[in-house]
Amino acid sequence: MNLTAVVLVIVAAILIGAFGLRLSRTTSDFYVASRTVSPLWNASAIGGEYLSGASFLGIAGLILTHGADMLWLPVGWTGGYLVLLVLVSAPLRRSGAYTLPDFAEARLESMPVRRSASVLVVLIGWLYLMPQFQSAGLVLRTITGAPVWVGGLVVALVVAVNVLSGGMRSITFVQAFQYWLKLTALAVPVFFLLAAWQSGGAPSALDPAWAQPLTGDDEYGLYSTYSLILATFLGTMGLPHVLVRFYTNPDGRAARRTTLMVLGLLGAFYLLPSVYGWLGRLYTPALDRPDTVVLTLPGEMIGGTLGDLLTALVTAGAFAAFLSTSSGLTVSVAGVIAQDLLKGGVREFRIATLMAVSVPLALALWARALSIADVVGLAFAVAASSFCPLLVLGIWWRRLTSTGALAGLFAGGGLACAAVLAQILGGPYGGLLGALVSQPAAWTVPIAFLVMVLVSLATPGRVPKGVATIMVRLHTPENLRLDRGDWRPRG
Repeated sequence: MNLTAVVLVIVAAILIGAFGLRLSRTTSDFYVASRTVSPLWNASAIGGEYLSGASFLGIAGLILTHGADMLWLPVGWTGGYLVLLVLVSAPLRRSGAYTLPDFAEARLESMPVRRSASVLVVLIGWLYLMPQFQSAGLVLRTITGAPVWVGGLVVALVVAVNVLSGGMRSITFVQAFQYWLKLTALAVPVFFLLAAWQSGGAPSALDPAWAQPLTGDDEYGLYSTYSLILATFLGTMGLPHVLVRFYTNPDGRAARRTTLMVLGLLGAFYLLPSVYGWLGRLYTPALDRPDTVVLTLPGEMIGGTLGDLLTALVTAGAFAAFLSTSSGLTVSVAGVIAQDLLKGGVREFRIATLMAVSVPLALALWARALSIADVVGLAFAVAASSFCPLLVLGIWWRRLTSTGALAGLFAGGGLACAAVLAQILGGPYGGLLGALVSQPAAWTVPIAFLVMVLVSLATPGRVPKGVATIMVRLHTPENLRLDRGDWRPRG
């Protein structure tokens, strides 16, 4: 049943992607779906790509292991869209850019800033893709006993086929479908699991310390929790596969409506993994891989044919999570590679797609496996330390200079990337060093903002000449006609 569920999800993704191929004809179709995606459709697609394996499997595993502290992950991942709604979504859409590097160049009139942004987009995308492939291998091994590399390879191939066929327009259809599949795959079993818990009673009591938030499980747990909150709240606006979605809206008003709908869709979804983590603490507290608690609970608590059917449904949702997130990341990374390293056409986009998938797949097979939610949290820390200050200051502070932006990207993004490499290649570390490296946002984000502001103030001559024009473009609603007197005071 589990294998059949995986095959059905893969076939559905390919068929829906093939439908998108019929509608993809131009370069704009491949990059931003010709900017014609409606708010509800776009919000569903954002939910599909944003709710990765870390959301579907990782949150429940971390809550099972560490307790209520980890509830800040879904809170932060949802709340980050509130910051995005207030500060970024509409101005970013009005910029008219295809990618984050496009925005950086348009705002700061600097190719070095654009190239630095391109490198960071690719690094964040690869860092986010790597745990998707690793977790796909873990799920396929859990349900079939296949080698770990098989699951990652299957996801990489399906994603490559979809993206190569129709680009952003094709992926939009696939991801919207996969959001509702993932929501169903978690929601339906929860009703049966809660009924089984209610009728059978819990086998053991919860540890009181497990249920106390903001305590942490070591002496630096409080720091780690607050650093994680900062990374998730501010990192959302720097994720390339999230931001590229706002370029597909028709205008800034639609971008805001999309963000508001996303908040509702994510809030509904994130209620569910927390329930799995709590039930897992009661029924399966000693799992070798806590990330698999969502897959194992139906069999443990219900069993029989019904338990097998529910396990198959959850497995289908897990593979949909890997496919949808990997697809969005691949589109965003491929778009940057195609535009900044290649010539930017449809053929170059397809070549870039292969590059975008192959590198993180190789890393997933080579690097040591960490908790999927931990690795995704590190990707949020890098995004929060680089693109968050670039976007906030670039949109709202006209005195930002190209030199200041470049220095801030190198300082914040470079330090965060160094922490990530240290954690993946040499960790885990103990004591204060371990807390600083595993959760770097609390010190890298302030450094990035401070460096950007101070260097910009020290280099006033590097303020772009066209800053007034681009600031008007970012903050003027599309329905305001400056050439017909709408800007004049009424009365």
